[in-house]
Amino acid sequence: MAKNANRRRQLIAGLGTTAAAIAVGTGTAAAQAPAVSFQPARHAQDDWFATRRGKHRVVLDTTSAAGVADAIRFANNLFNGSKSGYSVDEADMAIVVCLRHRATPHAYTDALWSKYGRVLDRRDEDANASGPLPTTNLYNTGERPQLSDMARRGVHFMVCGTASRGIAQRAAGPNGNADAVFRELEATLIPNAHIVAAGVVGVTHAHEYGYSYLFVG
Repeated sequence: MAKNANRRRQLIAGLGTTAAAIAVGTGTAAAQAPAVSFQPARHAQDDWFATRRGKHRVVLDTTSAAGVADAIRFANNLFNGSKSGYSVDEADMAIVVCLRHRATPHAYTDALWSKYGRVLDRRDEDANASGPLPTTNLYNTGERPQLSDMARRGVHFMVCGTASRGIAQRAAGPNGNADAVFRELEATLIPNAHIVAAGVVGVTHAHEYGYSYLFVG
């Protein structure tokens, strides 16, 4: 009788050890299972990111009026340095400049600046502003390197739609048609410009399409 009880205890102990081994093995196998790789969603509004040719993709994120000059300078440096250091031609560089926040007004041509210069340089927000009202896009006019020059070299521009709607509202005034002004803005963009819903969204989606990110300022 004692011998039978002892055998039962040994059998139960053996089953417990086997079950524990199976559980450990299962846990180890689960821990070693490959993780599912992240795949960002794709949206039709972003298709132009994918169609840009280039061995290298870069987005320059610009948020201030003063930063537009640096964006032009840095785009030139990307072209020139890639050619001199790596023998990469301009046609093989996909460069996008994001114009958002205070840089957004420079996405529009002189036709808009001659009509809404007070709003585009934010004179309507600064009671102490003085001097003549601007009638031209400072970074697309004159002898300095221009945004349109960058467009001819293949640079594209991503324009913040949120900031653009703010511009349209200020230009329309409390009794005007902001939607009509926004359509006017859409029709007078500098070459190679694309309005996106918001600049902050656009730069993140560009990164998901393989664009390296550079903040300009």
